[in-house]
Amino acid sequence: MRRALAVLSVGAFLTLAVDTIGSDGSRLSLALAAVYVLVATVGFERVSGRWAGYAYVGFQLLLGYAIFVNSPSVGATLLLVVLVSQSVLLVPMPAVAAIVAVIPFFHAGMEWRAGVREGVGLLAAAGFAAVVTTLLVREQRARTELAETHGRLREYALQAEKLAAAEERNRVARDIHDGLGHALTVVQMQIKAARAVLVADREKTDEVLAKAQEQAEEALREVRRSVAALREPAAPVPLPEALKALAEETSAAGVPTTLDIAGTVRQLPEQAHETLFRAAQEGLTNVRKHARATRAGLTLDYSQAALVRLEVRDDGVGDEPTERGFGLLGIEERAAHAGGVAALESVPGKGSTLSVEVPA
Repeated sequence: MRRALAVLSVGAFLTLAVDTIGSDGSRLSLALAAVYVLVATVGFERVSGRWAGYAYVGFQLLLGYAIFVNSPSVGATLLLVVLVSQSVLLVPMPAVAAIVAVIPFFHAGMEWRAGVREGVGLLAAAGFAAVVTTLLVREQRARTELAETHGRLREYALQAEKLAAAEERNRVARDIHDGLGHALTVVQMQIKAARAVLVADREKTDEVLAKAQEQAEEALREVRRSVAALREPAAPVPLPEALKALAEETSAAGVPTTLDIAGTVRQLPEQAHETLFRAAQEGLTNVRKHARATRAGLTLDYSQAALVRLEVRDDGVGDEPTERGFGLLGIEERAAHAGGVAALESVPGKGSTLSVEVPA
């Protein structure tokens, strides 16, 4: 925009030179016009700040008036048009409107009919220049804002992609820990039990190893389930049935476990179902690994309309963990993502209770 106005200023000067060649006062007009063009090109680029803009416009307006009065030609008119366009870039619109309103009075010294005719024409030219320049400035600003917005959107898209990737990694990590980790823990305990009775009771050893084999197969199925879930989620087993299987599995591993259901069983959202199942799975895994419990219990409570509550209880040592492991962290993350909460309460010598509540 500034470069185009500089070119227009030079063009106006050349037009003025052609118009005034051989006329009276041509030298004065050209000298004044040369100063005007110098200020309109070199000086205009150095104007900074509103008050400097007012000073520039005021000086050029007086200089343009002197040129126009001395030589009221097309070139002089073009110089005034350039000034109007430059004022749009330098001063507020009320000041621009005042300049547009003042310029037609440069014809005040003419015969009134001709003055009115020429003044209206000059007003139209100045007004047109102001409107066009304003539209161009707005379009340029809009392009700049659009480019900045696109840049921000690209940054947001990259951030969203990174967050989605991180979320997916965390989800896969939780699935592996809660599913495969649970199954391998059972296998480990079955093999440990088999080693303990290997010499004394071969029949019992075979039974325990058979259960370990079953659990290893279950671990393989869990891996396949997790991989399939990444491709296409499968229809989940009803939660009470899934919890019953976990209770039976834990009982078979040596910790008798019961399942109690309160309220009317109802279909749960997929995320709530997965959260409660994984919480029960991880809770029972911790019971077998750390609690040294003689019994455990699951309670699935549907009695509240707005949420479902799960409790995993044991009568073990009840020691508070010194550090939160991946299992408890995964339970808390799952509960938070489902809009619920998870809490672990332990009483030394009396056991622990893991509770999870999710909206349903």
